[in-house]
Amino acid sequence: MSFFNNPNRIPENYGLRIAVGLIIYFLTMHFLGLAHHVALRMLNLVILATGIYFGLKKFKELHNQHINYFRALVTGVAIGAIGSVVFALFMFIYMQLDPGMMQAIIENEPMGRYLNAYMASFIVALEGIFSGLLVTFVLINYLTTDEVGQS
Repeated sequence: MSFFNNPNRIPENYGLRIAVGLIIYFLTMHFLGLAHHVALRMLNLVILATGIYFGLKKFKELHNQHINYFRALVTGVAIGAIGSVVFALFMFIYMQLDPGMMQAIIENEPMGRYLNAYMASFIVALEGIFSGLLVTFVLINYLTTDEVGQS
């Protein structure tokens, strides 16, 4: 069984896919000179939601079209958390390598003068984890889940 089909590795698999999508999107916006547009961060939510949706769908597929509501909640939040934390680690490394980006955040953001690379990365991770929780809650109410008593 490969990593991509292992039913016990769905959060890691799809979380890493989300992280790669977020990194590619960030680098694309950065090199196009659009990284300073805060509104474009909303597309991060689309990447996150897509990854969680397909992760939950894969979980259902690998478990004979069954997914318990609470198991779906845990799986979706884990997918979002892994993707967000990996992306936050990337952002921390990137801000260390490109001090100009951190300086731009300090100069242009309202609370920027209180931030450093550690805090900014932590905020990115926290924002992603809570977004993943919200997205998962919405998606599992959209997906058909098993009754609480079913396995």
